[in-house]
Parts: sequence; C-alpha cells; structure tokens
Amino acid sequence: MKRKQPSMALGFLSGNRKSAIQNLKWLGLSVFAFALVVAGAVGEAQQAKVARIGYLTSALDRLNPNRDAFRQGLRDLGWIEGQNLQIEYRYAEGKNERLTDLAADLVRLKVDLIVTTGGTATNAAKQATRLIPIVFTQVGAPEKQGFVASLARPGGNITGLSNIAEELSGKRLELLKEALPKISRVAVLWDSATGGHSSKSTEEAARLLGVQLQILEATGRNDFDRAFEAATKGRAGAMTVLSSGVFHTHREALVGFSTKNRLPAVYDHKDYTETGGLMSYGPDVPVLFRRAAIYVDKILKGAKPADLPVEQPMKFELVINLKTAKQIGLTIPPNVLVRADRVIK
Repeated sequence: MKRKQPSMALGFLSGNRKSAIQNLKWLGLSVFAFALVVAGAVGEAQQAKVARIGYLTSALDRLNPNRDAFRQGLRDLGWIEGQNLQIEYRYAEGKNERLTDLAADLVRLKVDLIVTTGGTATNAAKQATRLIPIVFTQVGAPEKQGFVASLARPGGNITGLSNIAEELSGKRLELLKEALPKISRVAVLWDSATGGHSSKSTEEAARLLGVQLQILEATGRNDFDRAFEAATKGRAGAMTVLSSGVFHTHREALVGFSTKNRLPAVYDHKDYTETGGLMSYGPDVPVLFRRAAIYVDKILKGAKPADLPVEQPMKFELVINLKTAKQIGLTIPPNVLVRADRVIK
C-alpha cells in the first residue's frame, strides 16, 4: 500500500509554522536587545545626574587648605567636580553684610545642599531657607546660636561640625598665662557678629588665673584700628583673639599689629602662627572640612540633617612661632614649648 504524501496544504502550514517560530525568535532577540538599550540609557542618565551644592563663606582667600581639604574629602567619596558634582562658590570676601544676598542667591539656584563656614555664614543660610539642607563647619556652640535643637538631635535642616570655639577660648588664656606668668591684663578681641560665641569662657578662666580682661569688640576690618588703639591705651600685656571668620580673613593685619607693638597674642587657628602670630591653639581645621564631606555625601544619598548628630573635634594643635617670640623679645618657658605640636623656628 502506498504511503500518502503530505498535501500541499499541510506542507504550506508546516512551512508557516517554521517561519513563525523563526520570527518569534527574532522578535524575542529584538525585545531583549531593546531592553538592554533602554537599561543602558537609564543607567547613563542616572550616572549623568549631577549634584549641585553651594559653598558659602565670609572668607577672602579663594584658594585655601580648608576648601581644598573639603574637595579632597568629596573626591575620596566619589564626588568629582565637573563629573557628578557642581559646587557654587560664594565668597563674602570679608564683608559679612554680603552673606545674606549670597545665601539668597544659592537658594534661587535651587542647590541640593549648602555648606557654610562660621556662624555668620550659617545664620545667613538659615535665614534664607528652612528646606535646603545646611552643613556647617567651624561653628562654636551651634545649639546656643539656635542652629540645632541639640548636638545629638539637630532636629531641623541644619547639622555639621562644631569647633567648640567658646570652650577653647579659656584654654588659650591659660596657655598665654603659662607662657607669660607675669601678665595681669589681657586684651580680648571678639566679633559680636558671631552670635552666640562670646568671651564667657575667657572671663571664667581669667577669674581663676587672676587676670584682668579688656574686652574689645570688632565686627570688621574698619574696627581694628580703634580696637588696637584701645589695647595700647589700656596697657594690655597680651592679647587673645577669639574665633571669627572676619578676623581670620584679615589675620595679617592682626598679626602685624601684635608684632609692631610687641604684644604677645594667642589665636584659634594655626594660620595665624604661620602668618607670624606667636601662639595658636585649636582643632585641626582641614580635618573638620574633610569630615564635612562625609556629611554632604550622606545627605546627597538620602540622609536627613535632623538625624545626623553634630560632630565635635577630637584633635587639637598647639603651634608656637619662636621666630616671632624672638622678634618681640619673649622667651617661651620650656614647659610650654615641650607641649607644642609644632614649633616654627
């Protein structure tokens, strides 16, 4: 019996079936390829997203180790300017009255976060926004200035790193007294624009040391001459300069006055002693700025400032400039000199 050959119709259907299966395979490959393209495009878009932050300071010097330390800290965490990060720098150039407008400008730009240096810049940012996260550096007593509810629980849109300036001001007077045991009257230069930071700690230390203080107020460079004249008339035997962004910006003028009048002075930052000041005692500030980068990184990745406790410095530096001591005719006692972390000769 002859086997029946498949009909033309069956062959036709069989051919269509193979073609359909082949088409489905190609369609599947096309869909898969399309999905890869879309996924790649989404990934590139996510990588291309650039964070935009503001940097607000009263400083004059645009190229300084603190800013460089902050940028290096960001680079270490993968934030590269020009790639995934844009920083809007705003400098008041020693004129605190400009900070309000500069802060408002950053808010108008809708930056993702604002980094501030010092209490005056932080206050300007605080007044400009209650929504944009703010990370401060070099702020003394941030809870007393109303920036945070407490150090452990900031509670708002502001957090950062304190320099415990108020607490250390008394310690600086102690060091000054140890270096000059015979001094009985000390001029205290302070900037009332710093808000909560005052000379309270210095006054408490003065009572214990039996030293009389002459409080001199200066909020800008134009106030220096008047303050210096008062210190000279008041026969101050030494001077302590409290923490202030304006003072730091014009540190050459302060150090110049001290040297010219042979007035031993202690400062809060090693930049002063490197400029020619006699003594400085305070935190390692570049370290604070590198730590600030960690706060920025956390917030850009979704953390809330309210949940990030304010950090306080753990390392402090005593720097003594022996060249200046010799210039003003002063001999630093060995018991003070041996405690110095750095001696400039």
